[in-house]
Amino acid sequence: MNVSMPMFFKDFLNMLRTPMLLLLGALLPLAAPAQPATDARGLPTLAPLVNQVTPAVVNISVVTRAPVEDNPLFRDPFFRRFFNLPDKQQRQEQSAGSGVIVDAARGYVLTNNHVIKDAEQVIVTLKDRRQFPAKLVGTDPGTDIAVLQINAPNLASLRFGDSDNLQVGDYVLAIGNPFGIGQTVTSGIVSALGRSGLSVEGYEDFIQTDASINPGNSGGALVNLRGELIGINTAIIGPAGGNVGIGFAVPSMMARAVMEQIVRHGEVRRGRLGLEMADVPADVQRKLRLPSLDGAIINNVQSGSPADRAGLREGDVVTTLNGRPIRSSAELRARLGLTPVGEEVEFGIVRESGAQRIRARIAAPQASDSGDTQTVAQLPGLKVVEIERGSPLFQRLRGGGLVVAAVDADSRALQAGFRPGDIIYAVNRRRIQTLAEFQKLLRAAERGYAVSLLRGDFSLTIIIR
Repeated sequence: MNVSMPMFFKDFLNMLRTPMLLLLGALLPLAAPAQPATDARGLPTLAPLVNQVTPAVVNISVVTRAPVEDNPLFRDPFFRRFFNLPDKQQRQEQSAGSGVIVDAARGYVLTNNHVIKDAEQVIVTLKDRRQFPAKLVGTDPGTDIAVLQINAPNLASLRFGDSDNLQVGDYVLAIGNPFGIGQTVTSGIVSALGRSGLSVEGYEDFIQTDASINPGNSGGALVNLRGELIGINTAIIGPAGGNVGIGFAVPSMMARAVMEQIVRHGEVRRGRLGLEMADVPADVQRKLRLPSLDGAIINNVQSGSPADRAGLREGDVVTTLNGRPIRSSAELRARLGLTPVGEEVEFGIVRESGAQRIRARIAAPQASDSGDTQTVAQLPGLKVVEIERGSPLFQRLRGGGLVVAAVDADSRALQAGFRPGDIIYAVNRRRIQTLAEFQKLLRAAERGYAVSLLRGDFSLTIIIR
């Protein structure tokens, strides 16, 4: 041994005095800055990093209107006309959330869709307490991402990090506005990657973290120790919505792709390939001699679809997309769902004959063959077409439904999340065939309803209260 015992013990004691954060930071260069900061007393601190990133994290105040619970007598149309009462009584409500400035020059702010949903007014408050009204650029309920814009000088912004390079165990900071008390910073690690199944939207690939996330943190920043944005905090699991060490964030690469489409088109334009997928079963892993259960197995390929024309087959296991590994079917759905119409993607697949690479082009959503456009009284701004019996779309759905032909700008339907090309097939889990059935179920739902639809290859549910 070249090192003397006294020197060894001296080094060992120094290691014990060094916080584990710095020790592991030296071992994990992806998560830690090259030179850990120390204060004037020589103690380790994250203060310089916090001072660098927190000016780009904002508080968001939202004003909405909610129905007022009233006397049952007020619901009688004759009584309301006799006393000249308004058709709907509503009260003003305020809520708070968080956001992240990602483009200082143009004033773009990323947040969650559920933070600003149904908002009449949105106010952004900066760390220096300046306040600015925000314009809604667009939203994507499928990923729970929204883009706001403010007109303000001297803004700070966060640069995007590559969330695809994250590893379980990387250190992270969560910054937001929990419970509306003001900007707060918490720390933790990446607990898991590729989490899904938290909602029914279908575009989930969450980062899980044990950094404390509470109500009001939604829309805030998850950053690595380089000060890069690697996630948008979006959800928590805990009693009464409180933190128990399980929080979730939308990966930065997904949020960035959503933002780029929203800025360009005002929405996310999802296409279709015509395939259905699931996680890889253990028997398929053994049969194909796969190294792990990572990937997604194709369960069905629609005849004549882009996937069919490209040569994808039922039973193929997708292991990579555009050269990047795929962990699960949820991750593959999320990545395909953010690929613009007309763009070509490369699948790395494994089948019994061996590994192959197959290229396919994302096509526009399948539309109804014909029919008259009709409006929906309960959802102003929504225009739909009934799916004709016997059409290819009818056969694909194994029944009828409605195709969203158009959604008016600034309408309630647009704010709720409906987009042209959506295929509506159920309300509150009850299948519908015609517009009359759709409207009947909407009228019967007193406390709100869930509309099930297809967007491209994937299922979504839009909740309206």
